[in-house]
Amino acid sequence: MSQVKKASVLEIRLAGPDESETIADLIRAAFAPFESQYTAGAFDYVTPNADLIRPRFDEGPIWIAELNGEPAGTVSGISEDGRFYMRSMAVRPTAQRAGVGQKLVDAFESYAREQGFAKMFLYTTFVLPGATQLYEKNGFYVVRETPPDEWFGMAGLEMEKKI
Repeated sequence: MSQVKKASVLEIRLAGPDESETIADLIRAAFAPFESQYTAGAFDYVTPNADLIRPRFDEGPIWIAELNGEPAGTVSGISEDGRFYMRSMAVRPTAQRAGVGQKLVDAFESYAREQGFAKMFLYTTFVLPGATQLYEKNGFYVVRETPPDEWFGMAGLEMEKKI
């Protein structure tokens, strides 16, 4: 008897404040494998708990990706200086390479276009080369390298995309 592989179902939807714990868990799971490469302050900042996530719903949209009905990724956005800022992009390690990050970027950009933003931007670190590759594949380009003294002792990149 041959086994039939079931197709994965990937859905992106807006999250609600009651999902703050789920979002915090997703972010922590995504960044945990890289914790040793972050300074303590930087890791604490990129892995906010539910109490820090909850007020973000007043600042802008937060999306959740579900893969086969299970939380697999998240991203949030906030308007800053006329650009749409992508923050807390995270994909659970067990869901990576399943198109989750791409679908989150697509949802983020679609929203930014609908809202009339001319540019999107984000910050990333050198610790996450896979993330940088995803952003570059989607038309983001490096605006500048951020020096370690700007962000918890870690160098990184500011990236932007005109839309």
